[in-house]
Amino acid sequence: MGAGSTCACGMSRRRLLGAAGIAGAAVVGASACGTRDEDRPKPQDVLRGTVVAQTTDVPEGGGTIVVEGKIVLTQPEPGDYRAYSAVCPHAGCTIQEVEVNIHCLCHGSEFDIATGQPLAGPATSPLEELAISVSGTDITLE
Repeated sequence: MGAGSTCACGMSRRRLLGAAGIAGAAVVGASACGTRDEDRPKPQDVLRGTVVAQTTDVPEGGGTIVVEGKIVLTQPEPGDYRAYSAVCPHAGCTIQEVEVNIHCLCHGSEFDIATGQPLAGPATSPLEELAISVSGTDITLE
């Protein structure tokens, strides 16, 4: 498409690129306006009050990750379910793995499945604990 030609939507290339530039500037401006991380909604906020998993999804002595809300669910002891934010406190990476411990593969941090406390790696703060309730086999994020 040449400088004076139009796309299928009827806009000239120059006008289309100009609109894209304005939209990009608006995004950059909005992110640079001083919006602090603590003012932004957390990924799990949209799931509060909903069933996020079934108890059968969470292995005993291990756990699972609810990707949609960045939630780590664990079962350190039979019937004892815990929930943590899957955002690593070290650098904000998303937790990728739960086995005997919770693992952040970005920089090698490991966390205890029963407490969320750091066990290894550069993270020195625990994972944020989240409130859940269990009814039958439903695990609901409070």
